[in-house]
Amino acid sequence: MENVDLSVLEKYQDQAIEYASLYGSKVLLAILTLIIGLWIIKYIVSGVDKALKVAKVEDTLAIFLEKLISTILKVLLFISVASMVGIETTSFIAIFGAAGLAVGLALQGSLSNFAGGVLILLFKPYKVGDFVELQGFSGSVKEIQIFNTILHTGDRKTIIIPNGPISNGSIVNYSLSPIRRVDMVFGIGYDDDLKKAKEILQRLVAEDDRILKEEDNQVMLSELADSSVNFTVRAFVNSADYWGVYFDMQEKVKLTFDAEGLSIPYPQQDVHMHQVEKVA
Repeated sequence: MENVDLSVLEKYQDQAIEYASLYGSKVLLAILTLIIGLWIIKYIVSGVDKALKVAKVEDTLAIFLEKLISTILKVLLFISVASMVGIETTSFIAIFGAAGLAVGLALQGSLSNFAGGVLILLFKPYKVGDFVELQGFSGSVKEIQIFNTILHTGDRKTIIIPNGPISNGSIVNYSLSPIRRVDMVFGIGYDDDLKKAKEILQRLVAEDDRILKEEDNQVMLSELADSSVNFTVRAFVNSADYWGVYFDMQEKVKLTFDAEGLSIPYPQQDVHMHQVEKVA
């Protein structure tokens, strides 16, 4: 019995020595490759992080790109290590490829929004805090995410807009320039004093300290309309003063016109009635 047990033990021992000599060097090489590879990946990701900071890429995009690069490199490293120890990796690669294709087809819209988010964060047509008009919505940019842009409107609404349509559409950024032009139209009646109205408008523009006097501010007769003679006022202001000047000027013009005897007409229509004699 002892002889049988010893022979079996020697058999397993011989097999262990054979497997160790056959796979031992491969396993050790694979472990060494894994350790060195993880260190290299960490070094590469650190270099990418520094490059993105130098390029002043948005933190949201920078973090995402770093994680994406790290994940891709680690997957490639693990596949390489598996092949070194004799594991067949062809089937794994085929599975990953098929899964990637299926996910890509299922998430076409999301991938479009992702690509749009990357473009927005890279080229920066607007930033957090800017007042913009996107896809027919106006508001201040609250947050720029990878897939969406979040706006806050003046009436405290939160609007979430996918980045795909934004990157393929027109973007109006009112905050890029520190100066904006306020365009206003004021009408007077046809019987009112034309020169007097123009002088009043010019005086009101000159008296407002928020209107930039060094710019080409204009008061022009712009239209002989159906019910009124219209003046266009173009005044340049700092962007922060835009709405303040606009609303204040509406009130000042109405009060001043009333005080000076100038009318602001409203649409009207004259109806003439003719009596037709009956023929006997």
